[in-house]
Parts: sequence; C-alpha cells; structure tokens
Amino acid sequence: MVSYKELGLVNTKEMFAKAVAGGYAIPAFNFNNMEQMQAIVQAAVATKSPVILQVSSGARKYANQTLLRYMAQGAVEYAKELGCEKPQIVLHLDHGDSLELCKSCIEMGFSSVMIDGSHLPYDENVALTKQVVEYAHAHDVTVEGELGVLAGVEDDVCAEHHTYTEPDQVVDFVTKTGVDSLAISIGTSHGANKFTPAQCTRDANGILVPPPLRFDILEEIEKRIPGFPIVLHGSSSVPQDKVATINKYGGALVDAIGIPEEQLRRAAASAVCKINIDSDGRLAMTAAIREIFATKPAEFDPRKYLGPARDSLKELYADKIKNVLGSADKL
Repeated sequence: MVSYKELGLVNTKEMFAKAVAGGYAIPAFNFNNMEQMQAIVQAAVATKSPVILQVSSGARKYANQTLLRYMAQGAVEYAKELGCEKPQIVLHLDHGDSLELCKSCIEMGFSSVMIDGSHLPYDENVALTKQVVEYAHAHDVTVEGELGVLAGVEDDVCAEHHTYTEPDQVVDFVTKTGVDSLAISIGTSHGANKFTPAQCTRDANGILVPPPLRFDILEEIEKRIPGFPIVLHGSSSVPQDKVATINKYGGALVDAIGIPEEQLRRAAASAVCKINIDSDGRLAMTAAIREIFATKPAEFDPRKYLGPARDSLKELYADKIKNVLGSADKL
C-alpha cells in the first residue's frame, strides 16, 4: 500500500471547497506520457494553479501503473524545481468502472478516484459507488461519482447517446453514496466530434454551431445540493485552428466541434469546480507533430517533434487555466 501523501499529492476536498466558494474550476488534464505530464505541470506552475492529473484505465494499460505513480511523484518535485513551493497536485482515476480498479489505484498512490456507474441501473450505481466511497474514505481518498450518461468515445468509455442528469435523483444519490463530487450530464460529450451536424446549426459562414449546454439542469441541481462540488466531463472546446492544422498536413478530422469556451466560463463560475479536458490536448500535440513531419520530412529525432508538441500543449493549458477555468493565482 502506497499512500498518496508519501508522494506529495493531495486529495480534492479542500481544493474543491475553495473552487466552489471562489467561482472557478480546477483543471483536470489527462496524461499518458512524460511530455503531457511536463506540459501540465509547466502550465500549472506558470499560472499558479492547482491541477488534477487524470489517468484513465486505458492510460494505465498504456503507460504502466507503477510508472504513472512515479511520474505523479515526479510531477510534485518538478513543480517545486520550477519554483512552486507548495504545489497542489491530485492524481485522479478517470472513469473507473469497478471496485477492484478503484482499490488498485488507491493502493498505488492515487489521491482521488472516479467510479462511473452511470451505465448501470440507478440502484446498482448507488450500491457500487457506495462501496468505493467506503474503501476510499478509509484511506482519506476522495471519490467522484456520476449521474447521467455522456455520449461520445474516449479511451474505454463509449456511449452512442447521452442521458441528462435527473435533478430529482441527485440528493438521494449523494446522500446514499457519500461521494465527494458528482459528474453530471448537461450536454457535454467525449471526443473531438461531440455533436453530429444534425445536432448543430450553421452560422452565416457555414460553420457548425453546437447546441447550448443545459444550464437549466445545472441550476436546478445547484438548488437541490447547494455548494456541492459538480464536475463536467467531455469539456474540450476542439480549437478550430488545431483542427485546421491537422487537416492541412494530412489529417482527416471532419466536422470536429466542441464546447464553446464562453459556456465553460459560465459553468466554472457556478458550483462546477472540476472541468475535464483531454481531446484539446491531443489535438494540440497532433497538430504540432503533423506540421513538423510535413515541413521537415528529414527529421527523425523524437525530441524535435515531441518537444514542440509539449510546448504547444503547455500554451493551450495555460490559456485554459487563465481564460476559461479561472483557476490562475489560486494556490
């Protein structure tokens, strides 16, 4: 058993309480490799922001759970090297799907876990989430649950249709499970193609305009559980300049569209205190790498294309922290 406290990590309890009270959201960025981790830490230190390092079950399979644990420990020390005296870094399991997986992550030093039982019948979701909470809280690890289903594909998570969170269920779910935060479904979606063209309208220039988030549902949930930490998954904005660069240099992203940043800013000012962003980071790195491969075809040193990809990712994440989530200068 490795305690996250030995690694210099923190859980989300105090972090979320401050975010809800302060009207901002903590960035939750997924990582699978060293360059992604470096970019996340660099952006968080540069903006003086707390940050959540997210690991999906797919990332654990790809990178190895032991390496990820030491990378998270290294992230804390790296932040200190960059000048942050007391970094606030969480290592979080994203979309855990079983009690066994959550236990394994907790025993390997994770400070926060998500148990996603949203695909199960309601009573089974409650029972599974409660089991995870009981185990996690015994180790001072915080737990995120989920009500409602997000459409889209991300790693091992796949759903063709979304189901909005029912405000009438949230009090019962939070009370029975004891979760520390709740992921809800108000129209966000996983992946780079969050909406089909049929779900969108088009502006005067023919550009797709996504349907607005259901802030009425969010506001109703806030009334039912005032001050309770709310989480939004699938919140990448899918920057069109990155999409254009990818397509310019051989990519084939068709009708890729995300959540408008102004809607995310509005959400971050509410009880939404954690916003998950993964696809935007993938797009930023891929755009940088594709451009180098196309413009410098003789290049074969991974540092010469992964380095610029890391720099692009840092720039994107720093902008999200300052201009979308509002968590800059909150350490």
